[in-house]
Amino acid sequence: MKKISVLGCGWLGLPLAKALIQNGFEVNGSTTSESKISLLEAAGIKPFLIEISENGIHGNILDFLNAEILIIDIPPKLRGLEKENFVSKIQNLIGFIENSSVEKVLFISSISVYADDNSVVTEEKIPNPETESGRQLHESEQLLQNHKNFKTTILRFGGLIGEDRHPVKFLAGRENLENPNGPINLIHQQDCIGIVLKIIQTETWNETFNAAAPFHPNRQNYYPEKAKTLNLPEPKFNHEKESVGKTIDSQKIIKILEYDFILKKL
Repeated sequence: MKKISVLGCGWLGLPLAKALIQNGFEVNGSTTSESKISLLEAAGIKPFLIEISENGIHGNILDFLNAEILIIDIPPKLRGLEKENFVSKIQNLIGFIENSSVEKVLFISSISVYADDNSVVTEEKIPNPETESGRQLHESEQLLQNHKNFKTTILRFGGLIGEDRHPVKFLAGRENLENPNGPINLIHQQDCIGIVLKIIQTETWNETFNAAAPFHPNRQNYYPEKAKTLNLPEPKFNHEKESVGKTIDSQKIIKILEYDFILKKL
């Protein structure tokens, strides 16, 4: 039985860890919250209290990394007053991966590594991040993929949605929203998990994948309609400025992994 370590058992990491167990894997899972330890244990996950900072790692990281595969699912914390250096955190982690049994790394990244230049984006496009989060994610991707001690696959997700999570809840009732003609690039939690399982099952390493559902209506058509469906106040868009955005092409996942999106329309 292969053992997999999931760094970050949060909104995506926890159900992913549960799915891995259902597919016959033994799973180590990390959390920064002591109150979640019992939740992980109840799900059959071996829990670890791990906190990674710019200055070091707190917790039993060596035992946590006693696995063949490591999934890194910790997003940069760049909002609010306590902004971090995410790249330094990944550098600290790499030092421990080097001395562990980990042979393969799956890094959960984001389409924010690409610029909003109104293009159709494939994995061949050179990232040109416009945000600090995108910049730090791309630099972290490079650190991991350039390392010779382990193989790394990068998975760049679009906007994450699920039964309890959708951006329209944040946009509902707001006015003067920009980019009315910008396309949406969303992906459902079920497909996030399905794609990760496919990568592991097919042993597809040293690759980079874009992952967004093949469904790209523009914002001014999609979000008001979704708000109506959820009985939320409709958002209003401002058309004074030219819209910018990008359309994420996920054909590589469909072709190489032979993956069929569960939720093609969101």
